[in-house]
Amino acid sequence: MATVKNKSASLNNLSTTRIRHDSFTSINEKQVDDISLEFFYKPHTITLLGITIVIVIYTAFVRDNGNIENNIWDGILCCIFFFLIISVLAFPNGPFIRPHPAVWRIVFGLSVLYLLAILFLLFQNYKTVRSIFLWLDPNLANFHIDMEKEYGVNCSDITIERVWSHLDIFAVGHYLGWLFKAILIRHNAILWAISCMWEITEIAFAHLLPNFIECWWDAWILDVLVCNGFGIWCGLRICQMLEMREYKWTSIRDIHTTTGKIKRAVLQFTPESWVSVRWLDPKCSYMRVIAFCQLVLFWQISELNTFFLKHVFEMPPSHPIVTGRLILIGVFVAPSVRQYYTYVTDTQCKRVGTQCWVYGCIMVSEALLCIKHGRELFERTQAINIIVWLLIQLLISVLCVIGCVLWDRHFKGQNEASKEVSPVKHKPTVTFADIKRLSMEKED
Repeated sequence: MATVKNKSASLNNLSTTRIRHDSFTSINEKQVDDISLEFFYKPHTITLLGITIVIVIYTAFVRDNGNIENNIWDGILCCIFFFLIISVLAFPNGPFIRPHPAVWRIVFGLSVLYLLAILFLLFQNYKTVRSIFLWLDPNLANFHIDMEKEYGVNCSDITIERVWSHLDIFAVGHYLGWLFKAILIRHNAILWAISCMWEITEIAFAHLLPNFIECWWDAWILDVLVCNGFGIWCGLRICQMLEMREYKWTSIRDIHTTTGKIKRAVLQFTPESWVSVRWLDPKCSYMRVIAFCQLVLFWQISELNTFFLKHVFEMPPSHPIVTGRLILIGVFVAPSVRQYYTYVTDTQCKRVGTQCWVYGCIMVSEALLCIKHGRELFERTQAINIIVWLLIQLLISVLCVIGCVLWDRHFKGQNEASKEVSPVKHKPTVTFADIKRLSMEKED
């Protein structure tokens, strides 16, 4: 009898370990279950090796190497190219597989390269870093941070012409940014909490970053209500459309019309499936609350890094380096948020995904880079502002959690609340059939 109990316990542990492994694998190395065109999912390592060798031969022997600057540029680009090729061969897919897992392996490779670049700059002095940016773009020498547009002047002068002048390209950026954030986070209360807290963040750091000084109507009406609010609404509407969509993937070879084939090819760039996320629910534990507070704080730090980097190294907001970094960070954040959500809500997932781990390092490294090279700027920091800012962040986060929980308990029907449960909240039960199947697999 004891032997049977021991065997059952070991099989139970084996089952739990396998489920934990599957939970982590689903967000770190998701596989393509239904392949339409096998050619695009078969390994072509020999062909890839041949192409890379040809590229090396051309860059090393055929091209003109008389210009030292072009040589350095081509050498850097060749190293990046080879690193991304290795990324396709060796790095994990991450939680997404559309349009192709190789795309997300390249994204992971780019995040590692970006992290290495930030770490390299962290060990240089300010003059060296500034020289690198001037080498990338000599026109940066003509720009100084005090040339930025001022928004917080003559706040009592509220006219249609002035309000319209504030709806510039950055207002479009606000809208598009919050639309993207809404698609990532997919929670109305969390999005509005982060949006309001960002305006408080601007007030807290306005003594360090002058462009954070805005008129009240610009910050709370144009930014929060109009640009951010409309972006959140549009993003959540897109999420609702994707949740209601019926995901039936047909092989392109089984479609006989040209229109159908084109439609199927376009659908390859849409999600394979869509999961309705649930960051908070009435039965969530205190660890879920802590994880939510961490998400809000990390999000604020990531946003602050954008403004401090361009301020410390004196770059205009529309500069390609600033824009390119924003695009890269947006692409890095997409799988990171998904991995973080699964780690927070799935009790069987004991490890955070690698993309999320790398992005955490990027966020901290960027903050350290700003603090080190902006030492004179940060010496003017008013400690009371930072303390009050952190307390307000914590207070609003906790109030947001309490509000969401009370709303679910008292205003949602029992049927709806029962449908919107967290992914996994209890340990899995192992049936006799599972024990028998696992024992047979073990014997094999």
